[in-house]
Amino acid sequence: MSDDLTPTYTEKGKPFERDMDYIGDRVLAGERSSDPHDAEYGGRDDVQVWPVQPGRYRLVAAPACPWANRSIIVRELLGLTEVISLGKPGPTHDKRSWTFDRDPGGRDPVLGIERLQEAYLNRFPDYPKGITVPAIVDVETKQVVTNDFPWITHDLFFEWREHHRPDAPDLWPEDLREEMEQVMKRVFTEVNNGVYRCGFAGSQEAYDAAYDRLWAAMDWLEERLTDRRYLMGEAITEADVRLFTTLVRFDPVYHGHFKCNRNKLTEMPALWGYARDLFQTPGFGETVDFEQIKAHYYVVHSDINPSGIIPKGPELESWRTAHGRERL
Repeated sequence: MSDDLTPTYTEKGKPFERDMDYIGDRVLAGERSSDPHDAEYGGRDDVQVWPVQPGRYRLVAAPACPWANRSIIVRELLGLTEVISLGKPGPTHDKRSWTFDRDPGGRDPVLGIERLQEAYLNRFPDYPKGITVPAIVDVETKQVVTNDFPWITHDLFFEWREHHRPDAPDLWPEDLREEMEQVMKRVFTEVNNGVYRCGFAGSQEAYDAAYDRLWAAMDWLEERLTDRRYLMGEAITEADVRLFTTLVRFDPVYHGHFKCNRNKLTEMPALWGYARDLFQTPGFGETVDFEQIKAHYYVVHSDINPSGIIPKGPELESWRTAHGRERL
């Protein structure tokens, strides 16, 4: 067994394919999902149900990671900060795990662990897959509950409703559900995952195909957002949360590091205004840590950036400039 703990992300000659096989357990308010459209869960034997219980769980979510960032945003938007605590691993890690190296003593102050891997191994001693964020961890047993990131934010909305703040946004509006699911699917496959398909491509052909798919989707989004404030119309939904975490990383990371460089986000008027609009909305911008974002990608992805040098740019102050989207 190799002692090399340097992670690798590209496989020579092959396109990047994301492994979506996560721990599928759910934290539910009852025995079944509270979402009437949730055909995914029907009391399956391979899914354990954990009860909604304030104070029982810790959301472990690294600010550097876009998949984790979305769960941090949803927790803020719904007012669950006093109900589910938040642990923040640092931005860099090796093959073994995300670590709490920025916490006092290098340990999570609630779970007392140095590596998120410990929570996984506490439950699955022979856990064979990657240690990912976000993860829900049971505080008492220090065992991972789930790392299935699309369902984590879904269930924060549908299952924890009794604990939402009174003016929490409706992130999953019933009248827009069918269209929103289609929009979110395209955003995930072509944009959220599309930038990784470019960055982790193992051949020129794989990169070229990924690049073309990404920019077809970006042009579609630019057109869609030209005459509507948010993806689904006049109000923020889960679809906006999912798109935002990619857009906020686009110019600092994906444009150069992942070679998504047809143009910058700042050169797309609708998308750039939309991204600033969300950034300046409570619950979004304060969850973004550009220093950690850049440290993660440029240091951890050593097969893409072997020097480990973190670029100083781009300029980021313009994220706080007027966006003018209120008039749409």
